[in-house]
Amino acid sequence: MEAIEYTLGDTLEELLLDDVALDDAHDLMVFNDDVNTFEHVIQTLIKVCKHNPEQAEQCTWLIHFKGKCSVKKGSQKELKPYCQGILDAGINAAIV
Repeated sequence: MEAIEYTLGDTLEELLLDDVALDDAHDLMVFNDDVNTFEHVIQTLIKVCKHNPEQAEQCTWLIHFKGKCSVKKGSQKELKPYCQGILDAGINAAIV
């Protein structure tokens, strides 16, 4: 997490906007494993994250070759049900 420096000149509105921006600065990260098939990961991303087939396949290739891929961005509150859906499918995922 990055450090944020506040000064006495910051207004309440600026501070609140910073908090909102930070809250939206999360990624839903999916991690590679040796268990799940490409097809299962693709179908899960389509079903849970509402990816189109091409997007799901591209993410799956990135997961395979790079070990992880950010499949969705948003606040922790927004990402939590997506993360749970992926975890329920037996795929490793985390909000970072």
